[in-house]
Amino acid sequence: MSDQAKNPPRDYLKPPMTEVGVLGWLRSNLFNTWYNSLLTVLVALLLWQLAPPFLKWAFFDSAWNTAPEVCYESEGACWSVVSKNINFIIFGFFPDGQQWRPGLSMLLLLGLVFYSRDRNHWRRSLGVYWLIGLSVMGTLMYGGVFGMPVVETAQWSGLPLTFMLSFFGMVAAYPLGVLLALGRRSRMPAIKSLCVIYIELIRGVPLISLLFMSSIMFPLFLPEGVTIDKVLRAQAAIILFTAAYIAEVVRGGLQAMPRGQFEAADALGLTYNQTMRLIILPQALKIVIPPTVGILLSAFKDTSLVVIIALYDVLKTTKVSLSNPKWTGFSTEAYIFLAVLYFICCYAMSSYSRRLEKELHTGH
Repeated sequence: MSDQAKNPPRDYLKPPMTEVGVLGWLRSNLFNTWYNSLLTVLVALLLWQLAPPFLKWAFFDSAWNTAPEVCYESEGACWSVVSKNINFIIFGFFPDGQQWRPGLSMLLLLGLVFYSRDRNHWRRSLGVYWLIGLSVMGTLMYGGVFGMPVVETAQWSGLPLTFMLSFFGMVAAYPLGVLLALGRRSRMPAIKSLCVIYIELIRGVPLISLLFMSSIMFPLFLPEGVTIDKVLRAQAAIILFTAAYIAEVVRGGLQAMPRGQFEAADALGLTYNQTMRLIILPQALKIVIPPTVGILLSAFKDTSLVVIIALYDVLKTTKVSLSNPKWTGFSTEAYIFLAVLYFICCYAMSSYSRRLEKELHTGH
């Protein structure tokens, strides 16, 4: 027998079946220790007891697009409360027959976000695309041209308002937070003091108080006859609030930079702006991606607080739909729908942040 037959190549030596594939994953993740095995068995028994009744209630015995009377006779979930009120839940008080405009605006916004996910598209032309897209979205929402009737911002509600407040709030708050973080670490006492006062003052009050001030107190300081749109005031409050928290996260990333990075920049003769733009900020912003995303996710969910200043986001439009006596008693289904909607948006943001963090990881 040849030596090759006695000693087969490594390529032909496969690992045991219990170490790879599904069995290997189960063994390494669910049954690797005795207490993990016990916990896995207990969770499986719990799911065995809870999953069948839930599936029966949510799917098999449920009503999906029926009249309210049918839901009262059914033992399952009444998803009809969502399907029958979906237009109002999504678009709120936007006029009937014109709801294609906010729908198209949301599709355009999501398309730009999806296109911007690829780092290969991060060029100057991307900014031009965003300016064009924002102009088109603003025109669609407000109207007044091309035969579209004017829709005042007081009628902007539902999911488009939630997307607008959250997305533009996050986009505008991030660079403002970076500037505040740089100002707080500045060697100029005046700039540093102003940034510290702003950050600590904003972080010391809840978002609700800022929304109340923007809606009720701020107009009192304006000259007579001068008004600022309520949506714009709410947007400014969200931006200022989120920026203060981002500033502290970015400051932590700046403090984590080794002193040698600054010394190397000085040795190369780089100016302060060049040092921050080319060396310090790219590294600092990379290491604070997880906490930054956490703040942005909180900002997305906190947009539901605008209901206290009479702005009808998607949560408020859902509550209004439930105020109809025909749908009394089916709030569980409506709030489950909202939870799934928020989860999809938050999970998409979290997934992209993990992918971006992995792409930017250099092993240091």
